[in-house]
Amino acid sequence: MGLEIACANSGGTQRPMSNAPEGACDAHMHVYDRRFALHAPPDAMVDDATADDYRLLQRRIGTQRTVVVQPRIHGTDNSVTLAAIRALGASRTRGVAVVRPEVGDDELVRLHAGGIRGIRFTLYTPTHATTDFSMVEPLAHRVHALGWHVQLHWSADQIAEHAALLERLPCTIVLDHLARLALPDAQAHPAFAVVRRLLDNGRTWIKLSGAYLDSKLGAEGGYADTTAVARAWVRHAPERVVWGSDWPHPTERGAKPDDAQLFDLLHQWVPDEAVRRRVLVDNPARLYDFS
Repeated sequence: MGLEIACANSGGTQRPMSNAPEGACDAHMHVYDRRFALHAPPDAMVDDATADDYRLLQRRIGTQRTVVVQPRIHGTDNSVTLAAIRALGASRTRGVAVVRPEVGDDELVRLHAGGIRGIRFTLYTPTHATTDFSMVEPLAHRVHALGWHVQLHWSADQIAEHAALLERLPCTIVLDHLARLALPDAQAHPAFAVVRRLLDNGRTWIKLSGAYLDSKLGAEGGYADTTAVARAWVRHAPERVVWGSDWPHPTERGAKPDDAQLFDLLHQWVPDEAVRRRVLVDNPARLYDFS
C-alpha cells in the first residue's frame, strides 16, 4: 500500500506517524446511508459516509475493530447501524443504538443479536434530540438486563445538573468526547468533580474523542488544550477509557479534521505505550464484548 490514502470526510491523506496495535478499535464513528429512511432535517445528513467509505479510513489509520454509533439523521430506525455492523464484519464491529421507551423487548433482543451493546442519549442540543432526560433512567434499567451501557453526549452543565440521576443509574455509563468540559479550565467546572465521582464507582467510562469540539487552539495548535483533561481521565481510570475518531465528523461542516492528526494526538494524551494499548485494544474489547 502507498503512504497516502484519501478518505471522504477526513482531512489530509497521510497515514498517522504512530502504528495501531493489532486489534485496535475505533470506538466512536457513524454511518450515514441514503438507502435508509431519514428522520431529521436534510441538513443533518452527511454524504459519502457509508460503511464502504469508512473502510478507507480504517486502512489509513490502521484500526481493525469498530463501534458504529447511530446518527441523528436515522432516528430510532437502527437498521443503518445493523447493516453497517454486518458490512464491516460482525466479529469485529459493534453498535450503539438509539431507542425510546416504547421499544419492545423482542426488538432489544434482535438488536443485541445484531451486535448492539449500548444505547445513546444525545442531549447536548435538546432541540435536536430524539430522546429526553425523562427516558434515561427507565431505559437504563431495561438495557442493564442485557449487559448494555448507556452512552451520553451531554454538556458539562447537563452532567452537573443531572448528577443525582447519573449516580442512580444501574448500568455502565459511557461519557462522550472527554465529557465535553469547557476549555481551557475543564477541571474548574463542577462537572469535573461529578465525573470523577462517577469514575470511582467502577462502571463509568470516558471516550477520548472529539478533540476539535471544545478546543480553542484547534488543529493549528495541535489541540494542545485538550491534553490536560484527557490525561486526567486516563490517570484516574486507565482501565475505563477508549478512543474514537468521531468520523465523519458531523459537527464540522467546513474543513474536516485530519484523522491521522487525531490518532497521533492519542500519543500526547496517553504517552505510555502499555496504557495506550489498553485504550485501543483491551478496554474496548471488554466494554463492547469483542472476543
